[in-house]
Amino acid sequence: MIKGIIHYAHHLMKEAVNQGDTVIDATCGNGHDTLFLSRLVGESGHVFGFDIQEQAIANTKYRLDQNNRTNTTVIKDSHSNFVHHIPIDKLTRLGGAIFNLGYLPGSDKSVITRSETTILAIEGILSHLKQNGIVVLVVYHGHEGGDLEREQLMRYVRLLDQKQYHVLYYGFINQKNDPPFILAIQKKN
Repeated sequence: MIKGIIHYAHHLMKEAVNQGDTVIDATCGNGHDTLFLSRLVGESGHVFGFDIQEQAIANTKYRLDQNNRTNTTVIKDSHSNFVHHIPIDKLTRLGGAIFNLGYLPGSDKSVITRSETTILAIEGILSHLKQNGIVVLVVYHGHEGGDLEREQLMRYVRLLDQKQYHVLYYGFINQKNDPPFILAIQKKN
């Protein structure tokens, strides 16, 4: 069956990430992906979650505490600065990252992700990503500024070397109101 956007994003992460891996939730939001990733990597793995909004950090920490998750570190900073927060021994086990681009649901819609910092984060993550690791971007673009971010991301991923990366586009083409879509980048052997 055809999977919905979030279910497919999680499916891709499950296929690429192993227990014991380090993973990044590049946009914590309300903590749903952080919790999912925490369970996916198990107690021997670790999740580093990033967000620039205090509300997102608080929401994520609360969700993790409610589920007794201890293999996570939640950081109030841009995902483009991830390398300054992750110890080198954890970076060598980087199995994947997930981004939900747009704005924090239920919050100030003027605070949005921007392609400049997102592309910086992707470039850094790809340089540390293990073979067959994956970066999954759920692109919500139906808000002010979303079209520009979508265009710049599409331009960037189209230029990735096909000898080094598989790049996937997954989305529904018969839905109204700018439906979100997935961009997935997998590092080849």
